[in-house]
Amino acid sequence: MRIVLIDDDQLVCMSLKIILEADPMIEVAAVGGDGSEALPLYREYQPDILLMDIRMQRMNGTEAFEHLLTEFPEAKVLFLTTFLDDEYIVQALRLGAKGYIIKQNFEHIVPALKAVYSGQNVYGDEIISKLPNLMKASDSFDYATYDITEKEYEIISQVADGLSNKEIASNLYLSEGTIRNYLSAILEKLNLRDRTQLAVFYYQHK
Repeated sequence: MRIVLIDDDQLVCMSLKIILEADPMIEVAAVGGDGSEALPLYREYQPDILLMDIRMQRMNGTEAFEHLLTEFPEAKVLFLTTFLDDEYIVQALRLGAKGYIIKQNFEHIVPALKAVYSGQNVYGDEIISKLPNLMKASDSFDYATYDITEKEYEIISQVADGLSNKEIASNLYLSEGTIRNYLSAILEKLNLRDRTQLAVFYYQHK
């Protein structure tokens, strides 16, 4: 797993590089000190995941992610932060970040990277619990205009509650494969990238 690491604290970068490369699965291909380096480093090293601080001096992580998405819309970004700043959480979710984890929890970083690499999203309970209050609901949204069926809406609401495909399948007495097919269709209809953006969409239009 190839990682590009960006953090404006040099000591944090050095510590993280040592921690990450202690795992034989992980290679830190490059290290940057500011969000403005995200796009050129990503372009040069084509990492599997960009692990990036969110609060930085010249260009913060969400601004850097916006620039990155214009050229690499499928980029996987895992944000690392010291603070649970509501504004940054909302921006990260809306952009489709694969995760948002607390920098102090060093023991969670490697498992989080492996989860993102395998296709999962990584948001702690402290962030998921904030979602309903952070997302501003729109007035009188009609899912039917997007051709969303009642069953699809039920799946959307369970995704927003943080349930896995396996849990949703069990609740609805369907197979996991069927749930995956439903989700693919839902994402296409709503023009969303992944289940994180789907959860954000749900809370915005609840």
